[in-house]
Amino acid sequence: MTTMTVAERRRLPGLKVGDGFTRHPFDEEFGVRTSGLVAGRHLKSGHRHDRHATAYYGVAPSVFRALVKRWQRSRPAAAMEEFSFLDVGAGMGRAVLLAAELPFRQVLGVELNPTLARIARRNLTVWRASGRARAAMKIISGDAVEFRLPEGPCLAFLFNPFGAPVMRRLLTAWNQSRSKALAGQAAPLDILYVNNEQESVLERQPGFARLFLGQIRRSRADAIADHRIMANQPEGEYASANYEDCSIWRLVG
Repeated sequence: MTTMTVAERRRLPGLKVGDGFTRHPFDEEFGVRTSGLVAGRHLKSGHRHDRHATAYYGVAPSVFRALVKRWQRSRPAAAMEEFSFLDVGAGMGRAVLLAAELPFRQVLGVELNPTLARIARRNLTVWRASGRARAAMKIISGDAVEFRLPEGPCLAFLFNPFGAPVMRRLLTAWNQSRSKALAGQAAPLDILYVNNEQESVLERQPGFARLFLGQIRRSRADAIADHRIMANQPEGEYASANYEDCSIWRLVG
């Protein structure tokens, strides 16, 4: 009988070869670990919001970069260098790594699952050592609803991290914190939303204006990689298209 190591026991379902685990070319190129697909039911942390988790999957680099470029054309309230970038439901940190290549004031990731957060911190160490990071990076373990937004302009990124109940709580908390924090002074908050399944929640939330709604196509390399990864799922639970449905929102008051 084979004895499992501690690391193997900790490995989440979907991160084992037997579960169909397939490395994304991003990981192969940069020596990080952001691959894998973990269903929401396996992302247990003991928090009351666990049941609303969707799944872990790293955003396609080409989709992330294209959406950020579109945001830059939306006339943000300040220069990128003044914005903090916040990845909500950061997982293993792929979006944090990509954002850190840009000149944000700081790049933060909030992740509820302790195993994913631990992997993300190791990835950040690799990224710093490679010299690719242009911004300070940090992973915070905890619930995004309870996390206080950084002061000053903030760009929040969501890759469909949770269902409607948590999304409503998050947006309400953000709206309240921004309205109170600076006593009438501008506190810009923009949102990049990939795989925007809870778009209707944002549509009903007071104070937010939509700047963009549409499909962002994957690059050919990312599309091939994601189709291959999805095809290796033993149960075929998830599917991949050549694009992501995305939106960009701005808190306007």
